[in-house]
Amino acid sequence: MLLKTRPQHPIASSSITPEQIYWQRREFLAAASGALLTSMGLGLDSAWAASSKAYPELPQVKPNPSFQDAELKKKLTRFEDISSYNNFYEFGFDKDEPKKNSQNLKTKPWTVKVHGLVDKPGSYLLEDFIKPYALEDRIYRFRCVEAWSMVVPWVGFPLRLLLDQAKPTSKAKFVTFKTLYDPTQMPMQMSRSLDWPYTEALRLDEAMHDLSFLAVGVYGRILPNQNGAPLRLVVPWKYGYKSIKSIVSIELTAERPKTTWELKAPDEYPFYSNVLPEVSHPRWSQKTERILGSGFFSKRQETLPYNGYEAEVASLYKEFDRRKLY
Repeated sequence: MLLKTRPQHPIASSSITPEQIYWQRREFLAAASGALLTSMGLGLDSAWAASSKAYPELPQVKPNPSFQDAELKKKLTRFEDISSYNNFYEFGFDKDEPKKNSQNLKTKPWTVKVHGLVDKPGSYLLEDFIKPYALEDRIYRFRCVEAWSMVVPWVGFPLRLLLDQAKPTSKAKFVTFKTLYDPTQMPMQMSRSLDWPYTEALRLDEAMHDLSFLAVGVYGRILPNQNGAPLRLVVPWKYGYKSIKSIVSIELTAERPKTTWELKAPDEYPFYSNVLPEVSHPRWSQKTERILGSGFFSKRQETLPYNGYEAEVASLYKEFDRRKLY
């Protein structure tokens, strides 16, 4: 999903926090000065372990054991990398611009509208929107279409729980998401670079899959603005641009909508956008990826089918030509 293309050099496992150190920090900071260190900007992965007292905006968060893979824990991308290398084109096209330009985004109050082909539509303040659900943390792989990747501990809840509450009608086939449209806060929306507001969508069965996740935090912290605060989607088997940020609208429809990047360049960013390493992007291979924060001269790693979630999601596409699912 490139508007300005610059090769990004690979970066090495030396900067990935070892699991033993990670858990030692967790125990120490939770027992002693987690809140103080975080307020001083020294949090890193300790933010995950900080108590709800240190982050009153988030309720008590519990790790979901089904998504706490020991190998992925060893590969967690540092909070500094997650929060400073971002695609959020409403705030700029370079990776460092969203962090600089999004800090004045007002995320309170924030309203989310659930509507369309549902029996129980509604418009909710964010706190009411998330109140019915127990927040959990899940460690997910994240693969950008630009061939870089990271491993992220998200905080949120499964999208299917929201959809179950909204009760889709028998005519509902797709779920469409829209980002806030406010050019006074999101300056790039004044440009014609994309068709605003940013729009993404999933088939209903994709949205109902347990992996599809609505995130309100990362590493135990409230979601930073540049990462899509206060509410974003995470669909870990698809390229990152499907995981829409700063959501204000969730609409169920009978017809498949046109998504933002599909409208911009359908040959490069089609609707499904599953991570399939054998299917190249028109301008580069998708067989390998750079690991964000892993070191300047690190070796690229092989990209896994469906970003490592093939066993969970491949059945959703068994009747499709894999090469048409990019």
